[in-house]
Amino acid sequence: MAKASTDTLVRLDLNNPVFQDNLLALEKQERNAILDTFNKLRKLAWNQLYRDPGLKWEKIVSVKPPQGIDAIYSLRITRSRRATAYRQQDFLRLLTISPDHDSAYGKK
Repeated sequence: MAKASTDTLVRLDLNNPVFQDNLLALEKQERNAILDTFNKLRKLAWNQLYRDPGLKWEKIVSVKPPQGIDAIYSLRITRSRRATAYRQQDFLRLLTISPDHDSAYGKK
């Protein structure tokens, strides 16, 4: 299996059912803001995502990742919401949309 590179473009995986439930439960204006963020993400290389000051990619150390996943990360997808995700090769696999910043880190 080929090793993922930091200069390849981010590919989005929005197929997680929990993530989909979170997304579809939001008000239209907030959903549209999230879609704008996804559009931005699709245009970034991984090394750009890691450094982007608006997205604030951060490793979550307070939550143990499931077996087979190295780490879970948080990124800002709107001014008031963060998503949890992990990287698998070139894919950003989205897991949840947190109702507030602290809950993304398991601190509620």
